[in-house]
Order: sequence, then C-alpha cells, then structure tokens
Amino acid sequence: MALPQNISPINPELMDTLVPASEDDWIPQPMDPQRAFVRVLYTGAESGRWAVHFRWLKGFVAPQHKHLSASHTFILKGKLQVRDGILAAGDYVYEPNGMIHGATTALEDTEYLFICDGPVLFFDDEGFTTYLGWEELRRMQQGHAKRRAAA
Repeated sequence: MALPQNISPINPELMDTLVPASEDDWIPQPMDPQRAFVRVLYTGAESGRWAVHFRWLKGFVAPQHKHLSASHTFILKGKLQVRDGILAAGDYVYEPNGMIHGATTALEDTEYLFICDGPVLFFDDEGFTTYLGWEELRRMQQGHAKRRAAA
C-alpha cells in the first residue's frame, strides 16, 4: 500500500549500529583495570549520549559521582550497592540530571547496561578527579585498539 506522504529518509546513509559481542572488546577501566571493564556500545558526538556494557568484579568500588545528565541502568547479572539500596539482576534505575551519590560497590561479579545522555563527574573531598563521557570512551577505545594491535 502506497502512503500519501514520502517517509523515506533524507539521509540514505542511515543504518543500524551493530556491536557484535566479543571478549576482545572489554576495555579495562583506568580506575581499577583488574576489576572493572567496559564494552562501548555507542557514542554520539552529536548528542553526547553514550551506551556501555559494564562488567565489574566483586569488590570494585566506583567513586562518588554526579550525573550531569540523565541515565538509565539495567542490571543484567550480579548485585550493586547504590546509595541505601541494592540493585539485582532485572532491576532498572532511572537517574535524573544532577543526581549525586556516593560510591557504588559491586557486591558480586556484576554486568549492567548503562545509557547516559552526557558526562558523569567523579570526585573526592578535594574536588573532581575524573569524568566519563562519549569523548573519553572513544579515547579509551582508541588506546585499547592500539594496545591490541601492538600485542
């Protein structure tokens, strides 16, 4: 059935982004490269949005941080201690722009999907220590690719 409107994309280059699962794609996180890993699924320069698959081994502690945009978290397996609660497999959390919270601890080996609309700032009692956003994720991917190519 023909539509009365033309709904074809203006940009014929539009296509889905597929990130096949690969153990080689796990990038050690600088804050604890032995217990924290990230697999980058999407980084959007035009929006600042990013999506990652985190793998944190039991005992990893992410420092306190502030979300400079909204985020979505879906726990795939394991358990995280976040603020006064525990997130377990199947749990979903929406965190609004401006959310500040203390350290997040992996109570078990944990994997979760994290979709964020902008950067997250990590801090300690003396000020900001680091941030994570789409640009930093791309730098991490580039460094990881160079290290794999050199190995």
